[in-house]
Amino acid sequence: MNTPPLTIGLVGCGKMGQAMLRGWLESAAIGHVTILDPMAALPLQQNTTLTDNIHSFSQHIGALDMLVLAVKPQIMEEVCSELQDHIQSHLPILSIAAGRTIDSFKHIFADTQPILRAMPNTPAAIGKGITVICPSSEVTQDQKTHAAQLLQTLGPVQWVEDESLMDAVTALSGSGPAYVFYLIETLAAGGTKVGLPEEMAMALARQTVIGAAALCETESDISAATLRENVTSPGGTTEAALKILMNGKLQKIYDDAILAAQKRGKDLSD
Repeated sequence: MNTPPLTIGLVGCGKMGQAMLRGWLESAAIGHVTILDPMAALPLQQNTTLTDNIHSFSQHIGALDMLVLAVKPQIMEEVCSELQDHIQSHLPILSIAAGRTIDSFKHIFADTQPILRAMPNTPAAIGKGITVICPSSEVTQDQKTHAAQLLQTLGPVQWVEDESLMDAVTALSGSGPAYVFYLIETLAAGGTKVGLPEEMAMALARQTVIGAAALCETESDISAATLRENVTSPGGTTEAALKILMNGKLQKIYDDAILAAQKRGKDLSD
């Protein structure tokens, strides 16, 4: 059974905040949203209220089903400190700030505050992202359902109970789009080295990655390994390339990259 539309408070309406807002409004996942962002320039809609200061926003907090924090990690503590006197201890708080732990929010709000720490990635801006959520022990099943209802507008949602895994999530899917974009750059550069014009090499590289990703999505019941094998004819050109790519060096590079990102995430959380 579908849950009723939610009354949401959204603090921060930058790129990710706007992506969530757009998804909520298009999917009718919410009944009303009150936005706090002094810089936002948004067209007014019937079920949205835009505020530019804490005092105005605080007038709406009592009616909220959930508070969503979408400000940059470096200003999160300042914003939360301004909000803390207005937040009831039972109000669930959903954060999408990288590196901000559940305990960091409980330090500012109540020890018993229901906190949901989420890690979306940038393809969420076009509804093609994936989000991992870690709930604190105080979060109820209904609150988990509400959080999923909000974040599924950005793409699939996965859950982890062990918060220590969030740094690994950030290293893989949070930072992962940058790895794919760099792959496009690398493929294009390789194309120019075998004689292709630069513009053509980039066009081929971009569309090849776009098409492969779309095929992976469409054929979701087929493993990535099988999709790779389907492209690889015995004795053919793909096999020749894969003998280079699958010699273990590329895996080691990706292992090291993800490990470095995970370590940096832990450093930022300390």
